[in-house]
Amino acid sequence: MKKFLIVLAALALFQAASLFAQNIPEDRESEYFYYNVPIERIYPYRRGYVIKYRKGTTQMGTTYLPREWFSDSAGKGEIINLNPGPAWPYLAVYYRGGEFSHVRLYLHRNRSHASWGNIPAGVNLDEYFDNIDENYQLEF
Repeated sequence: MKKFLIVLAALALFQAASLFAQNIPEDRESEYFYYNVPIERIYPYRRGYVIKYRKGTTQMGTTYLPREWFSDSAGKGEIINLNPGPAWPYLAVYYRGGEFSHVRLYLHRNRSHASWGNIPAGVNLDEYFDNIDENYQLEF
């Protein structure tokens, strides 16, 4: 009976602790929000990157990121190299005030990693890179 009361008191204390959790003040809240999606395959293309990613447990999506976004002058994209190991590549898309801000690709530098693929010679994907506008959205 004593153990039951101690466990009951601990559970009540644990639930009551959430009442005192701190909220972030409005002046310290970030104006950015982001989506992280795991990359199944990334294909380098002459005009950018073709990325196959998971939209859910059984669906795949494809997105196209222009190479210009990854130059210093555009500042819309950043490639971050993952350390060798079990970490799997992913894509982070950032929005500021509800509008697209930038993307970050977390990739393995080694092109022989299973996440890298190749587009066969002679395949023309230019049309997919032509109309990528300022309001970039991922499909979910």
